Amino acid sequence: MGENPPNTPDERPMSAPAPDLAAWFEKDREHTRRANESLPANKTSLFNALAVAGITHVFVHFDGYGDSGQIENIEAKAGNEIVALPNERIEITDPIWGSVEIERQTHAIEEAIEHMAYAFLRQTHDGWENNDGAYGDFTFDVAERTITLDFNERYTSSDNYTHEF
Repeated sequence: MGENPPNTPDERPMSAPAPDLAAWFEKDREHTRRANESLPANKTSLFNALAVAGITHVFVHFDGYGDSGQIENIEAKAGNEIVALPNERIEITDPIWGSVEIERQTHAIEEAIEHMAYAFLRQTHDGWENNDGAYGDFTFDVAERTITLDFNERYTSSDNYTHEF
């Protein structure tokens, strides 16, 4: 029995064209820039709604590992007392990937807090949920109008030693 002849150039599967990584990275930088520009207005809307409700602080705990992560808990306080978040809705804006358009969505206060926490995690520690992941807390100080991130990154360390005698 004869062997099949080797593939000729016409029979070889065609590979996909190489992606233009420089263009993709430029598009990503532009999207990130626009997303970062939207955060101050989103922050102002959120703090205004929290102040009207008498909330002084919001604490957000997040945890992630193994390529997934989530907000674990959101707690609001008025002074030292834990209180429910108001049911009011606020507008949050985000740029649309690859477009000059801005998406405007109305969210409940809790959803807006979660949305902003994820946005700040993307801004400072994109990929925080991958591999060993990370965990931490956001503190929203309404009077100071600041958001502080306390971030803890997990990692596995390995030391290798080879000895020959």
